[in-house]
Amino acid sequence: MSDTTLVILGATGDLTQRLLMPALYRLHRLGLTKDLRILGYAMEKWSRERFENHIHKALKSFAPDYTEAQWKRFSKQLDYVGGQLDPDDLGRIKDKLTPSTLFYMALPPPLFGPASQALGEAGLASAPRGGWRRLVVEKPFGTDLASAKQLRAQMHAHWEENQILRIDHFLGKEATQNLMVFRFANRFLEPVWNAQHIAQVQITYAETLGVEKRAGYYDHAGALRDMLQNHLMQLFSLAAIEPLSCWDADVLRDHKVEVLRSVKPITARNVDKHAVRGQYRAGKAGRKKLAGYRSEPGIPKGSNTETFAALRLEIDNWRWQGVPFYLRSGKRLASNCSEIAVQFRDVPGPLPGGVKAENNWMVFRMKPEQGMDLIANAKLPGLELDGHQVTLSAPYVKAGENEFSAYEQLLMDAIEGDRSHFLRFDEVEWAWRLLEPVLKRWQKGAPDFYAAGSDGPSTQDRLLDSGQHWRPVAIADGDDA
Repeated sequence: MSDTTLVILGATGDLTQRLLMPALYRLHRLGLTKDLRILGYAMEKWSRERFENHIHKALKSFAPDYTEAQWKRFSKQLDYVGGQLDPDDLGRIKDKLTPSTLFYMALPPPLFGPASQALGEAGLASAPRGGWRRLVVEKPFGTDLASAKQLRAQMHAHWEENQILRIDHFLGKEATQNLMVFRFANRFLEPVWNAQHIAQVQITYAETLGVEKRAGYYDHAGALRDMLQNHLMQLFSLAAIEPLSCWDADVLRDHKVEVLRSVKPITARNVDKHAVRGQYRAGKAGRKKLAGYRSEPGIPKGSNTETFAALRLEIDNWRWQGVPFYLRSGKRLASNCSEIAVQFRDVPGPLPGGVKAENNWMVFRMKPEQGMDLIANAKLPGLELDGHQVTLSAPYVKAGENEFSAYEQLLMDAIEGDRSHFLRFDEVEWAWRLLEPVLKRWQKGAPDFYAAGSDGPSTQDRLLDSGQHWRPVAIADGDDA
């Protein structure tokens, strides 16, 4: 950590205030980044003092463990330079950099390519002897396959692929990393983690929020680009990967790409069998009335942007042949629910006393709380030999245990050079390849409508195999789908 500088491009913006600085502040409190120099860079011609006051105010609002004493120590790490994203202005920060420097682009997506080129032209991509240079970029990585390739070309003009760290903050979440550990650290799981025993996998990310203040971005992106192409595609690949021969960043990413390349292609002819889109209309959450998407501030009255998207993916390999993976995400749904749910096949043969057994589920919960559920069958108490389902739950975090945000994890990984939880370009490319036919098809026509506060459009059911059902978005504690 010694002699390391973090340069935040876009240091006066919302991402820096709400997420980056609170994460850095907490890492400082834990003693993990005491020697890290933090240099803010943005177009505002501010003094160092004004930048400090700006961050001071942000931490009071967004850092729950804020104290004045810790702030005084943390603020000594801060510095600021104002300037444009051009080589001449960026060149002025060269004397403030240490041999090892991490550039974090907390910028609007259209600036990712120009900013990476300007840094290179300013001579900041090449590290002095004994140091390193790395570039962190947030999603989205393009808006389709062509724009993703264009962004790669712009970045690769001055930066090597191993210098570029593409953040998908879902990969920094504790629950996501627990999925990998739980899968591969428990011997009892591997023998049943295949098509012989698993009937389906459902990956859901449901939000009660609407577009809020993101109308300008969201109406051009939509649910497919905003959530499925990146976040849920990562969860999908981690759930389906083969065991690793060794714990290595490139081995892990090779395995994830292998999953994406093994997905049966979605073609122009079968899009409707593999993808469903929806848009919320007016509805209710309890007694609260909710406006429809087209009535939200900043949304065009005739917008056909999808606020709900669902996919059916099938993997053409020995492990997963015949097992459908269902991915879905939407806004203004019945609850805030995020989970990976694995349904096991029916048990064969008759059971004692004619007991009817329901399918077992293993559920990795990400929100509203993190944990794991195993939904099993047991005898119903009483004189009759009858059965019912019970849920064996294990909370992920116990009282008194530290829980880190995704940004704390990913910032530490970026500084330490661990690329395991960052995306390589071929991952990005193959995710776009899979969805290109869907994007093209959805340029025409309109989404199916659903009431705000519901589980989404009823047409999502057409993706399911006979006898399968979606897990309800709103699930009461202890209840199964």
